[in-house]
Amino acid sequence: MQGRSGWAGLVHNRKVFAVAVFASIGGLLYGYNQGVFSGVLDMYTFDQRMASAVDNPGLKGWLVAILELGAWFGVLCTGYLADKLSRKYAIVLAVCVFCVGVIVQTTAYQPSSILGGRFITGWGVGSLSMSVPLYNAEIAPPEVRGSLVALQQLAITFGILISFWIDYGTNYIGGNGSTQSEAAWRLPLALQLVPAIVLGVGILFMPFSPRWLVNQGRNDEAIAVLAKARQLPIESDLVQIEYLEIRAQYIFEKEVNAEKYPQYQDDSLSSNFKLGLHAYASLFTSKTLLKRIATGSLTMFFQQWTGVNAILYYAPSIFGDLGLTGNATSLLATGVVGIVMFVATIPAVIWVDKVGRKPVMISGALIMAACHITIAILTALYQSDWPAHSRAGWAACALVWVFSAAYGYSWGPCSWIIVAEIWPLSIRGKGISVASSSNWMNNFIVGQVTPTMLTEITYGTFLFFGCITFLGAMFIWLLVPETKGLTLEEMDDVFGDAEGIAAADKERQARIADQIGLAAYGQSAATSDTEKGSSHREEHYDDKLAKA
Repeated sequence: MQGRSGWAGLVHNRKVFAVAVFASIGGLLYGYNQGVFSGVLDMYTFDQRMASAVDNPGLKGWLVAILELGAWFGVLCTGYLADKLSRKYAIVLAVCVFCVGVIVQTTAYQPSSILGGRFITGWGVGSLSMSVPLYNAEIAPPEVRGSLVALQQLAITFGILISFWIDYGTNYIGGNGSTQSEAAWRLPLALQLVPAIVLGVGILFMPFSPRWLVNQGRNDEAIAVLAKARQLPIESDLVQIEYLEIRAQYIFEKEVNAEKYPQYQDDSLSSNFKLGLHAYASLFTSKTLLKRIATGSLTMFFQQWTGVNAILYYAPSIFGDLGLTGNATSLLATGVVGIVMFVATIPAVIWVDKVGRKPVMISGALIMAACHITIAILTALYQSDWPAHSRAGWAACALVWVFSAAYGYSWGPCSWIIVAEIWPLSIRGKGISVASSSNWMNNFIVGQVTPTMLTEITYGTFLFFGCITFLGAMFIWLLVPETKGLTLEEMDDVFGDAEGIAAADKERQARIADQIGLAAYGQSAATSDTEKGSSHREEHYDDKLAKA
C-alpha cells in the first residue's frame, strides 16, 4: 500500500513535504552558524578586536569548538524535553535559546562574550539538530521518510552556502583592510536572528507529531493529523493501519514498562523522572537498544571524522595553506564549497529512498577518503613552494570541492536519516539525543584539534582524515543494516532477532494487534491487495494473448 518514493512521492505528499521544508529552517540555522564563523575568523576587524584569542591556535580552536560543546549539552537536554513538551514546542524553546546566544555574540567586545554566546547558540543549535529530524521522521510516510529527513541536511548546506557568500560580501564593508568596519563581522552574525524568528513563530502553526500525540493519549488528534497529512479520509485503510500500528507500538511499550516498573506508574513528577532515568539506562542494558546506540553513535563519529567540519570551519585557512593568496580569494574559494555541497545534497533528497542508505554512504566515504589522501600527497610534495606549483594548488582546491560534493550527497543527509529512524516510539527522543550527542562531542574535538593539526602535522591532517573515512565505509558495509522503506514500527525486526525477542512479547504484540483491530485491518488490506494483483495479472495475460 506504500506510495512511490523519490520526487513523485514528495509531490504526492505535498502537505507533509511543505511542513518538513518549513521545519528544516532549523537545519538552515545550524548550517549558517557553521559556515559564517569561518569567514568571520579571518576578517581584519574581528582579528583586531579578538586578537588575544585569534592569534593563539589553542584559543582559536576554543572559539570554534565551544559551539559544539554547547550543542552536545543541548542535544542531551532535548531528549526529555521533546517527549515532555512535544517535538514542536521543543523547537520553539531551542529557537529562544539560539536567539539569546546570537545577541550575545553580535554585541561582543571581548573573546569571553564570543565564547559565552557561541556556547548558548550551540545549545540551541544542538537542540534543533535533534528535534527537527525527529519531527520530520514522525510526520513522514515510510516511502519518503528518508527524503524528508534529508531535507535537514539540504537546509544545512543551504545555510552554509549563504553564510559563505554573506561573509564574502560583508568583508568589504569599509574595506577589507585597516579601514574595515566592525559591521563586517557583526552583521552576518546578527542575520541569524531572521530565520530563527520565522521558525519559532511559524512552527506554532504546524501540526503536532502524530506519534507524540498517541504517546500523550490524544488519539483523536493523532488520527486527524495523519489523515490530513496523507490527504486521505480518516476511514481509509492506509490511515487506519498506520494509526493502529502506532497505537499498538505505544500500548505494547507501556505494558512492558508497567510490568518492569510497577512502582512508577502513579504519573507523579518523581515517578516520571525515575522512569526517564530507567529509559536512558535501558539504552545500554538492552541488547537490541545497545545495538541501536552503537549504530547511531558510531555513524555520527565517522561523519565528523570525515573532516568535513574541519574544512567548513577553517576553509579560508586551508585554502591559504594550499596556495591561494589574499583573504578575498580564499573566501571566494570557500563560497564554492557551499555551492557544491548544496547542489550535491539535492539528489540525496530525491533518490535516497530508492537507492538505500548503505550504497550512498559507502560510495561517498570512498570518494572522500580518496580526496583526502590525494590532497595529502600534493601537500607533502609542494607545500614548501606553492607559488611555483600553482596548478597543484588548484588541483588540491578542486579536490576539496569534490570532497564537499561527496559529503553532500552521502554522509551529510544519510547519517541524520539513520539516527532519526531506528528507534521505538517510547525511547525515540532519548535515543536520538544520546546518538546525536556523539555528533556534537566529536564535532567539538575536531574543531578543537584541527588548528594544531594543520600547524604541527600539515599534510598528515588530510592523511589522518582519509584513513578514518575509509574505516567509516567499512563500518557501514559490514555492521549497519539497510533501513529504506521500513516503517518506524518495523525497525524492531531489523535490530532484533528471534532469540532475543521473548515469546511473551510476541504474544503481547499479537494480543494488542487483535484487541485494537490492527490484525483485522491487515488481513483485509492483504486480501484486497491480493485480489487486485490477481485481477491485474489476469488482464495482463489476456492482453498478451490478444497481441499474440
